[in-house]
Amino acid sequence: MQLLVDFFPLLLFLGTYLYFDDIFIALQVLMVAMPFALIIKWRLTKKWDKMLLASTALLLVMGGISLISRNPIFLFWKPTVLYWVVAMVFLGSRFIGNKTVVERMFATVGKMKKRYWHSLNYVWVIFFIGSGFLNIYVAYNFSEDFWVKFKVFGFTAITFVFLVLQIIWLMKHIEPNEATEQETE
Repeated sequence: MQLLVDFFPLLLFLGTYLYFDDIFIALQVLMVAMPFALIIKWRLTKKWDKMLLASTALLLVMGGISLISRNPIFLFWKPTVLYWVVAMVFLGSRFIGNKTVVERMFATVGKMKKRYWHSLNYVWVIFFIGSGFLNIYVAYNFSEDFWVKFKVFGFTAITFVFLVLQIIWLMKHIEPNEATEQETE
């Protein structure tokens, strides 16, 4: 259900874009749908999804600038800015606090040596930096239509493959928590 809440605004954006063939109408729909998704997710989990909150706030700012200026370039840059900010947070977590962001995300699954957590965290930093560059490459080198479809399907597929690779890597290096092992028995 939560995955559907995350993905639904993008599907509305894509559907609106395909129907009207107008990035600005699709952007307006997205700017309405994202806050609703954020609120629905909060109601389901009773927690604010930090990534969705940051993405929504950035969309409202950069999308608003795109609408006012009638220039979609600000919308095209929004994913890149988000990805690079997230990369900086992941990188900063290596030097601030006791645990990296990746370790906080996966620590309930099991234990690993600190160097593995740091390596995995750097992989996520590289992923987000690379995703930001890829987004800008597509935005500047392909049509608007291609960018919209790539934003919805391309990044979803890339992220899915990345997460599958993370799971495979984790399975090789992580030692399950005792509580996790007992729950499965």
